[in-house]
Amino acid sequence: MRALTEVSVINVGLERFAGPLKTLGVPVVQLQWQPPAAGDAALGQALARLTNHPRVEAANATAFERYLNANPVLEGVGEAARDIPGMGGNKRVLLHSGPPARWDAMCGPQRGALIGAVLFEGWAENPEQAERLLAEGGIELDSCNHRNAVGPMAGVISPSMPVWRVRETRGGGLTFSNFNEGLGRVLRFGANGADVLARLKWMRDTLAPVLSKTFDASGPIELKPLLAQALHMGDEGHNRNVACTSLLFRKLATAAAEHRAADEATLAEVFRFIAGNDHFFLNISMAACKAMLNAAAGVDASSMVTVMARNGVDFGIQISAFPGRWFEAAANYVEGLYFPGYGPDDAARDLGDSAITETAGIGGFAMAAAPAIVQFVGGTSDDALNNSLLMRRITLGANSGFTLPMLNFAGTPAGIDIRRVVDTGILPIINTGIAHKAAGVGQIGAGLVRAPAGCFLKALAALAERVGEDDA
Repeated sequence: MRALTEVSVINVGLERFAGPLKTLGVPVVQLQWQPPAAGDAALGQALARLTNHPRVEAANATAFERYLNANPVLEGVGEAARDIPGMGGNKRVLLHSGPPARWDAMCGPQRGALIGAVLFEGWAENPEQAERLLAEGGIELDSCNHRNAVGPMAGVISPSMPVWRVRETRGGGLTFSNFNEGLGRVLRFGANGADVLARLKWMRDTLAPVLSKTFDASGPIELKPLLAQALHMGDEGHNRNVACTSLLFRKLATAAAEHRAADEATLAEVFRFIAGNDHFFLNISMAACKAMLNAAAGVDASSMVTVMARNGVDFGIQISAFPGRWFEAAANYVEGLYFPGYGPDDAARDLGDSAITETAGIGGFAMAAAPAIVQFVGGTSDDALNNSLLMRRITLGANSGFTLPMLNFAGTPAGIDIRRVVDTGILPIINTGIAHKAAGVGQIGAGLVRAPAGCFLKALAALAERVGEDDA
């Protein structure tokens, strides 16, 4: 027998086990590994049973195909009371981002935004009255996602607010989002002063009518081609929307001028606002992603994630097999860059419905298309590229309609599979804004955050029970 003359070691687990070998000059490769299902033996067995399960695989193929084939179209401008289910008839209803939350358990930014919405609707004369009305249950609060709507950060939508109407033309129905106010002191970050309310009223009374007339004249806009083009121009569809907003601006400004949607001074005011707000397209992007994922919802036994949303306290997901059912865990804090004078101690937990973009395969999953995003959220351009590559390991496939130039025009990773998340321990990456934890302060930074593992563990347990031990 030939004696071993060289030894090479792969060390699995604790890195300190490799220390003595390294001291002796033995080549050691450290393998980063952790037990699947967070070390839960019963859940690990359930994961093994669901892996390559014929029923789950067939369901995922159906759900993913529906997502890929979905065709969201920006139909125009509506009003929440008129268009969003259950908000009409003089009802006092306010929608918010994330899973459902009680007033007494809400984070500061969401409370601040709801108080601002009450004042905007004229249901109270001052913040103190508004807060008392909310605390006493005089206003119905519900998740945007329960009404086919999405809202960034606090995500608050009130009855008289204008909304974007996005129709999925292959049978998926309508989705909605509110209008983007821009950066700084804005309602979605919990600010609710006179300046915030004045801007909201201008958006309702001036901006929305001009855009509504523009769409009446020009017709709907297909959103997937616009998003695809923007990915080739340096956007990722969540925190960087410069190209998307510019492309939309070209379409809207031309149509508004040709069809005289308003007088010259009003048109100048409207398009000056849009031109000065790089995030203007974000809310439209969110509604488009919601429409694509709605098309994938309701496929029995599918492990594909169709919703990721957070309310500043809890992070919730929904999967195709259980439309409308939330699986929740505590929301994480965002790691990123802070505006001068602020730091991690000032921050609220992760907040908003905008993670619907990552759920649909853009946003953090498409960071390879937008290396400049790191100047806003932190990290390096290599990190942006690597995040897109890493997300391939937890998704069902790629969306060839959204391609990444930096990856030789490969499709964005899409179709988050709870099985793969639980198996690998790789958690979805989200790039997002950071809100101050106190109501009324506003945005204090931006960064990256991971979805909490607990959501996926709970969803996997529910899916295992649904599929059944003998159903193979």
